[in-house]
Amino acid sequence: MANNGQVQDFVPISDLHPNTTHPRVAGVIIGKTDVKSFPDRKKIGLDRFTFGFTIKDSPDYFINVSSWGNDRYINGLSNSFSVGDCVIIENPLVATKDSEKDDRFCPSTPSFYRLMVSEAHSQLSICADIEIMNRLLPLLHLPVKDYRDFYSLGDIMANGQSLDGNVINILAVVRSVRPENIKYFTTADGRKGQRLEVKLFDDSVTSFPLVCWDREAIQLVQTLIPRETVLFISDARIGYDGFRNCMTATVNSKTIITVNPDFDPVVWLYFIDHTILLSSVESISDVYTVSQLKLKAQENSEVFCGITYSFISRLDLDGSITKVIKSRCSKCRYQVNEESQSCSNTACPGVDHPLTVTTGFDLLVDVTDHTGTLQSCSLNGTVAEKTLGCSHNEFANLTEDERTAIKWKFLLERCKVYFKITPSSKSRSGMRCSVLECSLADPGEVKQNMSALGSSCSPVL
Repeated sequence: MANNGQVQDFVPISDLHPNTTHPRVAGVIIGKTDVKSFPDRKKIGLDRFTFGFTIKDSPDYFINVSSWGNDRYINGLSNSFSVGDCVIIENPLVATKDSEKDDRFCPSTPSFYRLMVSEAHSQLSICADIEIMNRLLPLLHLPVKDYRDFYSLGDIMANGQSLDGNVINILAVVRSVRPENIKYFTTADGRKGQRLEVKLFDDSVTSFPLVCWDREAIQLVQTLIPRETVLFISDARIGYDGFRNCMTATVNSKTIITVNPDFDPVVWLYFIDHTILLSSVESISDVYTVSQLKLKAQENSEVFCGITYSFISRLDLDGSITKVIKSRCSKCRYQVNEESQSCSNTACPGVDHPLTVTTGFDLLVDVTDHTGTLQSCSLNGTVAEKTLGCSHNEFANLTEDERTAIKWKFLLERCKVYFKITPSSKSRSGMRCSVLECSLADPGEVKQNMSALGSSCSPVL
């Protein structure tokens, strides 16, 4: 272990230059690739080994590092640290990066240079200086891309195959991680590999696959707590899975995953309110009458979810298309002004960026049972598409008679409605209701659950 010394002994990444002599750099590992091998063109029959990583030493500066060498050295070096470790690099070579090649295969960095670590000239050690670690570790939560520049999962689904092959940023919550589902395999040329699929969700999509192939990425995601961990994923590759007929995101050599990112409170408040508290329907089991959930909303200042077996008493599908399908700002979800093509939210976190919109179902429905009516429940996006059985594009091309037929499939029919109730001082009722899932109810299930509620059901006269 090298002597860590004082902070002033280190060269900041921002000051690195090929003319820097014997640089000493301290940084936190924010990304790392697996070791790979290639045939050595100079020594027939032997392989050369390499891997890369990215270090950060300030909010604005980070740099890519690569190392080449024999099997023993490269694998030993790679195994000595992981993402999240603070390291000190002694005497790396500072080289001008090939912008086209480096930015294509490595994370895009603000530096014009890259570092090279070799067995003969360089040394890497884990930092043990508490003061340095306290300065570096908070940088793990700062995204390497503009936090306002991301696609929601709904945006990805809406754009479909047009995004196939693109590299984009994603902001989402971890829905599930199942280490027991890691798949190990051996390629045709004898190399061993692994694959783990993580499920993400946000306020627009309840489940979206993130595929990890690298051991480093798999190790990182296995530490994440489902439903409590937010990820800002920089430069994830988007692909269309023809076998499953769905879009997927893949962690690649350019990707940097920022866990629980630290950014603008406005974005956090929106994201927490609309996403992190969104439970998946599988975890919802409490059944309510309409009067019971209204009473709970009055007595409870927290968000809660539940199920109600109610009739759909309002479902306006056969009116103007513009009242059924709307465009909203991708960053803050406020409605877009169609004439000016601008976001109607003056505090939108994307106000200084080009407008990006998400178009989809935007419905308000009423649900009624023998105890009362819950008015103006939001039925939006992919939840509405799943409920109605068609995409918003397909719906827009239906005739008026076809839309009316879909309406009467649900109107005045008993449905099983999964909902989320959010306190709201801006609403006349003091709450907002969002439909998480809606389907025609099974009569036997209705009878069983309504009987269980029994005398607790108080009719509204």
